[in-house]
Amino acid sequence: MLKLNIVPSEKASFSRESLVETEGIPGCSLSISQMVIAGEPIERLFLWGHSTCTLESTNKAEVLIFGGFGGSGSHARRHASFLLDPLHGTLREINVAGRPSPRLGHTASLIGDCMYVIGGRADPTNILSELWILNTLKNEWRLLDCIGSAFPPRHRHAAAAVGSKIYVFGGLNNDAISSSLHVLDTNTLQWEELIAHGEQPCARHSHSMVAYGSKLFMFGGYYGEALGDLYSFDTLTCSWEVEKVGGRSPYARFSHSMFVYKNFIGIIGGCPVTQHCQELTLLDMRSLVWKHVTLSSMDKALFVRSTANVVRDDLIMVGGGAACYAFGTKFSEPMKINLFPLLSLDDHDSSRKLGENEVIKEEEGMMENGNVLLQAPHVGTGSPQHPEMQSLNVENQTGQIDASSWVVKLEKKHAKLGKDILKKFGWLDLERKVYAQEDGLFISFPVTEKFCAIFSEDRFEVLSDHHPSKPFRAESLLLNDMSSSVALDILKEYGATKLPDELVQKRKACKSPLKIMTEAVASLIRQKGLSDKLLEQLPNRWERIGDIVVLPISSFRDPIWNSIGEELWPIIAKSLNTCRLARQGRVAANGTRDSTLEILVGDNGWVDHCENGILYSFDATKCMFSWGNLSEKIRMASSDCTDAVIVDLFAGIGYFVLPFLVRAKAKLVYACEWNPHAIEALKRNLEANSVSDRCIILEGDNQITAPKGVADRVCLGLLPSSEGSWLTAVRALRSNGGILHVHGNVKDTEVELWANHVSKSISEIARSEGHRWEVTIDHVEKVKWYAPHIRHLVADVKCRRI
Repeated sequence: MLKLNIVPSEKASFSRESLVETEGIPGCSLSISQMVIAGEPIERLFLWGHSTCTLESTNKAEVLIFGGFGGSGSHARRHASFLLDPLHGTLREINVAGRPSPRLGHTASLIGDCMYVIGGRADPTNILSELWILNTLKNEWRLLDCIGSAFPPRHRHAAAAVGSKIYVFGGLNNDAISSSLHVLDTNTLQWEELIAHGEQPCARHSHSMVAYGSKLFMFGGYYGEALGDLYSFDTLTCSWEVEKVGGRSPYARFSHSMFVYKNFIGIIGGCPVTQHCQELTLLDMRSLVWKHVTLSSMDKALFVRSTANVVRDDLIMVGGGAACYAFGTKFSEPMKINLFPLLSLDDHDSSRKLGENEVIKEEEGMMENGNVLLQAPHVGTGSPQHPEMQSLNVENQTGQIDASSWVVKLEKKHAKLGKDILKKFGWLDLERKVYAQEDGLFISFPVTEKFCAIFSEDRFEVLSDHHPSKPFRAESLLLNDMSSSVALDILKEYGATKLPDELVQKRKACKSPLKIMTEAVASLIRQKGLSDKLLEQLPNRWERIGDIVVLPISSFRDPIWNSIGEELWPIIAKSLNTCRLARQGRVAANGTRDSTLEILVGDNGWVDHCENGILYSFDATKCMFSWGNLSEKIRMASSDCTDAVIVDLFAGIGYFVLPFLVRAKAKLVYACEWNPHAIEALKRNLEANSVSDRCIILEGDNQITAPKGVADRVCLGLLPSSEGSWLTAVRALRSNGGILHVHGNVKDTEVELWANHVSKSISEIARSEGHRWEVTIDHVEKVKWYAPHIRHLVADVKCRRI
């Protein structure tokens, strides 16, 4: 068992240049121990990419484990479920029929007695969007059929639950990295893609996210490089924020774990792996200051793609590991870290400011840049290297290759010895990846700055033609007795070559789409002799309609852009990895409300959009598509219209016609529309969704074409007001009445006034048409904000014959 002091980081008030003493709190330590497993072989927990949840009751607490890669025998994707009792170390498999297919990279969230499993990867080409639920009381798996917006396939995403809702951000689908935020309402089984406000995080995968109160906290991940940012999302205001936190920030990482314990949010593990140590980082939510615990000599614990679960006062680490070309696959054994001592942390006297060049050395270890590196029992002569010293750049300011961006290349048959030598002397950089080259014949080992500082290029020459004719003395020389000079001679004798790290070069080359766009456009405008101020008009956000990337109307405003458009737009399209590019325009102020979307790259504007299991096809340059009406389309789709006849006076491309037919199972829909472009799309959509036999399209002015006396429901989906068609709607209802869905834009202070106006007006129209109806407002739906202080409302008007 290893005892480790807790070390708070420097306070936010100190400059980065100053050194701060960060002493451990007297009597406060964390204990780390390997768990002894009984019941099932421990190898069944040799997994990564799995999921876990904590099942806790008054008398018992267990960790529920599902899926992942690894397991007993040959390594493969798994779909077994286990319960681990951390107190007694017992592991038992839950045998449940109808379980999900094998997968990894999914998430699991516990709400009540049910575990919700989202997404994952079934094989390299089969990325999943499925939602499965495990009822832990009944031991029943069930595949759920959800409504709402389509949830795209993904793995390596992050999920966290607040109340009855599960929030999902990011993830990976083949080569596409997501930046979308979806929420699942587990009460209604409805997905919704949220349009959030505030400081938006970039796309990412292999990140982590936890819920703390009504907020989500998300850290790290991968998007071209390891990320080290901390975001919060307020579920009440639907807004993102970059958190401003004191203390030394955690090093950038991905494939790590996050957890919540009392007033702390913890981060542990991940890639890149810090040399000779694992660092437990804590965010004190009372002071918003980072604190750090350096876990030394954890050679058996590789907390990469592992899971972290708090069970009472213990942190239970399950699984994790990595695959290495040279040395096979490594899995971590289950570990337990006692967190109870964290409760004794006190910020009042945890740090003091030191002189600019002062360095504190303690009996237990050495402090470097405000972080105490604790020396545990020796496992080698190498010392930990501070994460901030690990450069991710291939070239420094002088154009030379950084010392931390080299590898040593060895033939595979000599790789084991080479690795042992590099590791013994602290020359192996564990933060970077070992990789194979030339069809696996050679292995490249990343080396540290220490190695490059001691052995310059002129001393470590390439011996490409030299192969020892007989075994070198290394076979008879014990590794522990080997000096560094002898170790260097052995590496030379076995043909070791020092080369730049190819993976670091590729990593540097991987840039965000915005950065690629900015650099390419900057080069173009300088070539044309234009002002760099034009770069301020580049968009930092864009949306996709089908496979078309749509730039906002506010981008590229200056007319001078049009003069270089022939060269500009292909550059923008390439940087955003799309074959079709467009710029948004305002909806045309004509009776048919045409789209003015401008295609910049591509032949046409026809796109396919799937929503709530319904396919919409339309020409985006000619037809408007309202994304904000999704909730209302879902509401209409959830109506029981099995025997109903419906009249839609403003059918468009089928916004409400299709939900009524496909989901609500309407008997017949009359679709009135006068825009020929929308009618063309509507006909396509009816055929594509196999419902054309239950729809009659009435082309032209609805005041002339709409049927009379046939409808159980009438939809009036026109904004800003549909009042001009209220008479037509009343005439379309059956003689015994029905329901009108009346849309309108209304000031937020006049909602009740508008509802009364609708009710009174419909009553008067009905009387003028000879109907004796009782007219009431059953419900007013607040669909969305249309503009500041203007709401899009829908009044459900019930007309009943007296």
